[in-house]
Amino acid sequence: MHIDWAALGQVFGVSLVVTVGIVGLFTVGIVGTSRKPAVDGDAGATTAPGAGARAGALAAFALCAAAVAYGIYLIVAA
Repeated sequence: MHIDWAALGQVFGVSLVVTVGIVGLFTVGIVGTSRKPAVDGDAGATTAPGAGARAGALAAFALCAAAVAYGIYLIVAA
C-alpha cells in the first residue's frame, strides 16, 4: 500500500483554509447582527446595526450557505 503524502497534505491544507474561512464568515455575520438596540436614556448602550452592517451580515450568511450547499453537491454528485 502506497500513501501519497503530498496529496494528503494538500487535502489537509485546503480543508483547513476553507474551514477557517467559513467560520470567519459566520463570525462576521454574527457580529453584524448581534448589536443590542439602545434603550432610551442609556448612554453606554450600543446602537442597532445599520443597513450596511445588516447587508454585510446577510451576505456572509449567504456565502456560508453557498459553501455548505456546494460541499453537499460535491458529495452527492459522486
